[in-house]
Amino acid sequence: MKGIVFHGKGDLRYQEDFPEPQVVNPDDVKLEVFYTGICGSDLKEYTSGPIFFPKEGESHKISGNAGPQIMGHEVSAKVVEVGSGVEGFKVGDAVVVEVTGTCNDLERFPEAPRYGEPKCEACTMGAYNACDYLGLTGLGFSNGGLGEYMVTSYKKLIKFDNEKIPMDVAALIQPIAVSWHAVRVSKFEEGKSALVLGGGPIGLTTIFALKGNKAGDIVVSEPAKVRRELAEQLGVKTFDPTGKSPAECIEQLKKLSPSGTGFNFSYDCSGVPSTFEASVKTLMVRGVATNVAIWANKDVPFDPMHVTFAEKFVTGSICFVKSDFEEVVRAFESGYIPIDEVKKLITSKIHISEGIDNGFLELINHKEKHVKILFSPKEELLN
Repeated sequence: MKGIVFHGKGDLRYQEDFPEPQVVNPDDVKLEVFYTGICGSDLKEYTSGPIFFPKEGESHKISGNAGPQIMGHEVSAKVVEVGSGVEGFKVGDAVVVEVTGTCNDLERFPEAPRYGEPKCEACTMGAYNACDYLGLTGLGFSNGGLGEYMVTSYKKLIKFDNEKIPMDVAALIQPIAVSWHAVRVSKFEEGKSALVLGGGPIGLTTIFALKGNKAGDIVVSEPAKVRRELAEQLGVKTFDPTGKSPAECIEQLKKLSPSGTGFNFSYDCSGVPSTFEASVKTLMVRGVATNVAIWANKDVPFDPMHVTFAEKFVTGSICFVKSDFEEVVRAFESGYIPIDEVKKLITSKIHISEGIDNGFLELINHKEKHVKILFSPKEELLN
């Protein structure tokens, strides 16, 4: 089988001889991959990993899978084979994949290091997206979507209406689910204002998550002109922080809020000290700041009195749960998330054979030119 395989830091290989996955367990479903996107986590794995992938000589503690593995976790696909215990899915169904690997999967892997052990606290509480042993399909837990086929449990699949949602747009349901979860964690209220700090892929998908939750005014702060212009095409206001001090940015951003005094909600999708500060200080009284970005384990200055005196809330959001995917699909199918607008995020479509040079390296070296590059093993889908 053809696929892009992670062998270690800086070592991605396009292979045409990778073993094709097979249905083994009763709950297994084999998928024919149509499109797969890559995100910042994939790029960090390539440049700085292994992070999610097991280290050399080790295996994933939940699945027992070791490297090398096929990458890719933003997947749209169709069902081509089902196991004997699969319920609710049939050959031909269009699906996306909820890609977490957590303690909830322990019973599926009797050979894995943690088989038979109790669930971690997060999984016991139902917050499995914060699992102590979190892995992702295509990022260490199991082989992903940058190949021709993949196999996963039917419990991780979400059906969608392919007549309403095209396969290329469906590959963006996963990153939108990241943003949807963040909006849900923030306890967003319909009609309220929101500030998005950072107009990269997750910042832009946060616009759609907010639209799907019927937001009022949305402002995006982003230094890159091409991303600001794209955000404006999505119908939101933008702000250029270039050349301004953090204090100047905060004051000018507050003036862009409906009241001129601050936003109800903010979402930091950049993960730098200045955006974290702005996410808190641009809020009005009892506003909610949500960190969506993955930080590089760096401390930042924080004045708790700024939160206390205005009774503000600061929280964080990690990954997603299956219900986020289901709600995103419903928002698409109901028209709350416009298909034509989401298509604007797709910068290019390339064959997986070109995926290293024209995909990973292109995003690393020229990220300002791109939002989302989609890979496909099917030549006919690239026009």
